[in-house]
Amino acid sequence: MATADDKPTVDTADLLALIDRLEGLLQSSQLSEIEVEAGGTALVLRMPSALVPAGPIQVAAPAAAGLAQASAEALTAEDGAKASGLAVLAPLTGLYYKSPSPGAEPFVREGGEVHIGQVIGLIEAMKLFNEIKSDVAGRVVRICIDDGGLVKAKQPLIELSPL
Repeated sequence: MATADDKPTVDTADLLALIDRLEGLLQSSQLSEIEVEAGGTALVLRMPSALVPAGPIQVAAPAAAGLAQASAEALTAEDGAKASGLAVLAPLTGLYYKSPSPGAEPFVREGGEVHIGQVIGLIEAMKLFNEIKSDVAGRVVRICIDDGGLVKAKQPLIELSPL
């Protein structure tokens, strides 16, 4: 039996499911932002058009990003881009940043080389900044997310061509 002193625990999977439901609500409405606060947790979802020029909504994950060999169909369906072979995928949902601070040089640029373990960006989730590192080496063909854009887990952050 729960008492007044018991604090409810929030399962990460439940929280991510809630974020996905709120995102669906945001996309199907004419709102540009949804803000929810419950207990000690606050969440703000913004349409990409409210932050930067229109682009796909994406979510990122903590620490190192997963890499996947992306098929042309998957990339075209998710972000309208031509497949280049390799993509660094967002490990979690959050806001993607290209540089360590506003006005600073970006971690990577189109045409630049990326090495294994190199930081390619930051994802802010729940007020924590997570470094996203590349698991492969290659040349950046395209940066798929605008600076400050919302990303979803397993969404491409950058496309690479093998060196």
